[in-house]
Amino acid sequence: MRHPTSIRHICLFIAASFAPLATASLPLGQLAPELELKGESGSTINEEAWSSKSLTGKVHMLVYSTVGAKDLNNETTEAIKKAEFSKDAFASIAVINMKSSWQPNFMINRALTAKQKEYPNTLYVRDLQNVLVKQWSLADHSNDLVLFDKTGRVVFSVDGELKKEQREELLKLIGEKIKN
Repeated sequence: MRHPTSIRHICLFIAASFAPLATASLPLGQLAPELELKGESGSTINEEAWSSKSLTGKVHMLVYSTVGAKDLNNETTEAIKKAEFSKDAFASIAVINMKSSWQPNFMINRALTAKQKEYPNTLYVRDLQNVLVKQWSLADHSNDLVLFDKTGRVVFSVDGELKKEQREELLKLIGEKIKN
């Protein structure tokens, strides 16, 4: 009979082996599966439906974040703001994973309204039912950054805090994709 500690070590090894699969990101070069947030599944802060079909025509950066990880990539969002990309060619969307927060929705909505005033060029969307986690396999309780080219294909996708090199790569990609 095996010692219980050995079984625990085996379980930890198996869990560690599959940990990379738990960090989610959309596949590069592919279109994201079509989805829509409306009604009970979510909406913009103005109560309008939002669809992934809108991720074409411009370069789009989508930030998918839980309230607890909302500030994780502030350096990146500030760098993008400072770059002053043309509103005609670039758009940003912040989708808030409301389902995974312990805070009541009315408090989160108040904070999102304030954020909308601070970042008027960003569209704020509420995901009330983990739709992007379920349909796009984005990470729950995290902060994902996804960049889409003008055709809606994923050209950059990272879960978690971006390192300086990744931030520089993202800014360069935005510039390149705007020109193409």
